[in-house]
Formats: sequence, structure tokens, C-alpha cells
Amino acid sequence: MSAAPQADSTILIIDDNADTIRLLSAMVRGQGRVLFATSGAAGIDIARLQRPQLILLDVEMAGMDGFAVCDVIRRDPALRSTVIIFVTAQSTPEAEIACLDAGAVDFIPKPLNAAVVQARVRTHLRLQAALATLDGLAHQDGMTGLFNRRHFDNQLATEFARHRRHRMPLGLALVDVDHFKLYNDRYGHQQGDVCLQQVAGAIREGARRPGELAARYGGEEFVVLLPNTDHDGLLVYGDWLCRRIAALDIAHPTAPTAPFVTASVGLCAILPEEGDTAEALLHTADMALYEAKRAGRNRAVVVRPGAEPRRSADPAEV
Repeated sequence: MSAAPQADSTILIIDDNADTIRLLSAMVRGQGRVLFATSGAAGIDIARLQRPQLILLDVEMAGMDGFAVCDVIRRDPALRSTVIIFVTAQSTPEAEIACLDAGAVDFIPKPLNAAVVQARVRTHLRLQAALATLDGLAHQDGMTGLFNRRHFDNQLATEFARHRRHRMPLGLALVDVDHFKLYNDRYGHQQGDVCLQQVAGAIREGARRPGELAARYGGEEFVVLLPNTDHDGLLVYGDWLCRRIAALDIAHPTAPTAPFVTASVGLCAILPEEGDTAEALLHTADMALYEAKRAGRNRAVVVRPGAEPRRSADPAEV
């Protein structure tokens, strides 16, 4: 339930006292979208669904108290970046220490002072935003702006487990810029970086569905995670990507394949079962990429485990 217009930040108030919820909502409504719950269990459900930046959590609640709620939230990996501020009528040093030891970042005593509440919420939202920016930079490839390999590896493991749990096919594409060393030799590394940035933009453009993730895998190689995608869908995607990169029309006169920059794409999809591994999925996609290069580059190849590779047409010939 929302008590304020949508804003950049989401603040969740968990308190079993309606008057306290109304008071806190009025105090912080200018700092973000405000949600509320009147029980600990309901607050946890809303937090998991909405992933708020900050939670104002009452300690003294009937049933599930604030400490129990805090413990559940702190243990949830999806809520690891959410900050918790305890709100309590207990204002002793011992009570404050107990709140901080439980995992809260701050402590607001009752009766509530509007200026204090606003200042502490504002401070922690700013800190949370700064940490989110740093976290984003840690997972980003500085040159192309795509995710880096470390972040991709983490997401691959997560998505592999999720697709196995829900019995959905998980697809993966490895993309290699054809004859990139020749491009660097002719134009220099600075222009080579510009080329990779343009290719990365095309790859990013094709990874917009929920859960899709594009990353720089190393050098001139990229990787794309394609949730809930079967082999037929992969071939369509791979063919589109080859055409999209060729359509950038980046001159590459020394390339044997075409007088412009092209890419080879290896793809594979798997319906993960017990015993299957994400590493095996990557290995199969790498085999498909090798086959695309062996077949003449500037094309996509899908390898279905235990079956013959399926190739797209050479975009230059269509």
C-alpha cells in the first residue's frame, strides 16, 4: 500500500500502530515512495516484493517483533542492500546497542522528532545510493559499459539454479568480433576500443527482456545470458545479432571475411537437470563459436547437446 507518490527511493514502514505509521509517513513522504505494513510478516512479504532502499522498523510489535523481522531480512540475499533503521520507545544505551547489534544501521527513539527522523532517513538514503553506485561500478566493464565477467559468472550460477528449479530452458550466446587483431593493427588500440564500444551497444540493444544480461567476457569476446529461450529462439537471436553488428558498417578493409566489422556467434540452450552444470553450458556455447569461425565467420551457430550444429546463413549473402 502506497502513502506517497512514486520517487527514486522506496521507504517501507513496518509498525503495528496505525498512528505511528501515519506520523512517520508524513515525516518522510518527501524523500521517496512510502509503503507500510502493520505486521512483521506482512512487512517481510512487501520487502521481498518491492525491495525498498530503507526500512523504518518498530521494535515492539505483537507476534513477530522487530528483531525477528530484521534477522529474516538480513538473511535474504535479495535484500542485502536494504538498510534498516529501528524505531523504538526504548532509549537506553543498552537498547541502542541491541538494535545496532541486530543489524540495523541506526536507531530513532520515540517520541518522534520530525527533524531527527528526516535527517537520519536522508543521510542513510544518500549513503545507500553512494554504495549502490560503487557496487554498480564493481560489476561494470569500464570500457564498454556492459557488465564484467565476474558479475556474469555470478548471474549465470544464479540463473542456472533458477531455471533448473522451474524447469525452463536457459540460453547462452558467445560473441567474438571477427579478425579484431587485424583491426587493431590497422587503426590502433584507441580506435579498437571505439569499435568494441559500438559492438557492445548493439549487443546491449538486443538484451532488453527481463533477466537478459550482456557482458564483456574478455578482449573482443562478449557473452549474453538468455533466460527461458530454446534452440529455435537462439538461432533467430544469433542471426539478428550478426546482421545488427554488420549493419554498424564499421570499415574493416583488411578483414578476409568482409570489408566491414562482423561477428561470429556460438549459442546453446539447456533445460538444466540434476548433474548438469553452468560450466558445461559455457563449454558447449564455446564449441558452437568455434564451429561458426570454422564455417567462415560472420554467422551464428547453435549447438544442441548431442546433435548436429545448426547454422544461420551468412548475412553478407542474404
